[in-house]
Amino acid sequence: MENNDVLRMFRYALNIPDLTMLNIFKIAECKIDGPQLLNLLKKRDDEGYAACSTALLERFFNGLIIYNRGRQGYETSESNEKSMERGKFTDSKPTLKTEREASDGKNSQPKPPEILSNNTILKKIRIALDLKQEEMMEIFRLGKVNMTKGEFTALFRKEGHKNYKECGDQYLKKFLQGLAARHRS
Repeated sequence: MENNDVLRMFRYALNIPDLTMLNIFKIAECKIDGPQLLNLLKKRDDEGYAACSTALLERFFNGLIIYNRGRQGYETSESNEKSMERGKFTDSKPTLKTEREASDGKNSQPKPPEILSNNTILKKIRIALDLKQEEMMEIFRLGKVNMTKGEFTALFRKEGHKNYKECGDQYLKKFLQGLAARHRS
């Protein structure tokens, strides 16, 4: 799947507002404005389409994890924590404590990999939304994919492990469709 498709389908699945998307990118130390975000969310054939790089998609998911789970240097209000629970987003945002704490290098993003695998995307979604194994398997079922626990855990094994299974584009697409069915029903 193209990175733009993953970003667009994930945003649709959880009905994430534009302002929240921009805040997630901001937390991930990406300078993206409203028009740039809209261009990232367009389909390849649409006018103004901008390709989403692997590094940008990686940073978005890292920012999503920080947005939902927190990071030293960010404060999250109690109401914001409740609104972020289980993928329910609002237009609120975490705020930096001080500029010095943010710029000291301790909280900077790691260098993203050359290729962002579908397995890594699933892992990041699982962490960001605090999904348990049973919940993820249910989301796959909603996306019309039935898998055993062994098949499921193989997706989360370290690459190179004898039981590692690569997550194909169809698995990721069906998972995102199941996520949409779960959150939009």
